[in-house]
Amino acid sequence: MLGDVAALGPFFTVRTGVAESVDPTWRPLADLEADGPPLRSRIAYVRRALGGDDAVEPRVAASIALQGIAAVVVSPAFAAAVLHGVVPALSPDVLHWRDSTTGPLALWAPAPTGTPVPDAPAAVEALGRLYDAHLPALVDAVRSVTAVSPKVLWGNVASVVAGTTRMVTTGRPEAARRAAAVGALLLDRGELAGSGERGAARAPDVHWTFRRRSCCLFYRVPGGGYCGDCVLGPA
Repeated sequence: MLGDVAALGPFFTVRTGVAESVDPTWRPLADLEADGPPLRSRIAYVRRALGGDDAVEPRVAASIALQGIAAVVVSPAFAAAVLHGVVPALSPDVLHWRDSTTGPLALWAPAPTGTPVPDAPAAVEALGRLYDAHLPALVDAVRSVTAVSPKVLWGNVASVVAGTTRMVTTGRPEAARRAAAVGALLLDRGELAGSGERGAARAPDVHWTFRRRSCCLFYRVPGGGYCGDCVLGPA
């Protein structure tokens, strides 16, 4: 199932199998979702990649770093729920990560199990429990490292959910209706509720298009601009 999901792209990829255990660079994702050296190192890496300490504010790097981590947490489980009717048990202790300099964080889960989800409400309930195990701790940890608004950070997560919905919809058109239903319910849940609005679909979306009520701050990166769902961009 996870092998099939990985075909959607690197943000959806979770390696499996015990053979990876010989690599000592794999660490539990829980280590990255805490206020500690791994998270600080990741934010520093993102800051350098975006232009360096003289060009990029700490809060901008922190915002973009969180969005990247949230994307690899949200995407594989979302796609598995939509495409296969199963939410994999990728908890912070089960899911492992290692740095990548050519794309998003690499992920590995040695022998994941899963929860069947027969419909969109069941998928959202199981996904919500999984995301709640990751994302609030990550948001709190990032805010303890750098002064950045929780509205911005939760807006980043909402943008990830909407973007993941779009990726699944365009990658597997036959699952577009289920993806849109799951994505909409997630965006109405918990900290994501009120983070943006869903309007008439704009291609490549087919059921709705999301516009957030905050900004990830990418426009403050040298050469950056506004993302497609940004509150600061054109309507």
